[in-house]
Amino acid sequence: MTPVQKEEIYKLRLQGLGYKVIAKELLISVDMVKSQCKRHQLTGQAKLVQINTQVFQTNNGLCLQCNKSIQKRNRGRTKKFCSEICRYTWWNKNQDKRNRNSTAMYQYICFHCGRSFTSYGNKQRKYCSHHCYIKNRFWRDEYGI
Repeated sequence: MTPVQKEEIYKLRLQGLGYKVIAKELLISVDMVKSQCKRHQLTGQAKLVQINTQVFQTNNGLCLQCNKSIQKRNRGRTKKFCSEICRYTWWNKNQDKRNRNSTAMYQYICFHCGRSFTSYGNKQRKYCSHHCYIKNRFWRDEYGI
């Protein structure tokens, strides 16, 4: 689906047209219209609501981390990063933008070093790091534990 079609779906939906009418108008499937509307909170009765205008804007083909140009793909989502290294670097610098569920945060004390640590989404953790796991598992005899 092209960005022009996406914008047309947005405009027609805000005018109050249904999925089938929009699909006939743009000569695309009803399912494509439904999924596009669901993605951008245009479900149910169409209403004139303020919607984030960045829905239809892209990052202009530039990497969010290093601002190098990104090769566009014919299908799927548009890329935001030029490489995995840039993606990891950007997410590590922007941890506040992650959507984390507070009920999935668990507080533990490391079996090896005794430090308190937080684990996200893992109820089974015993060690604060891989280093502590190795020390406790394989070097236990050397410490006299």
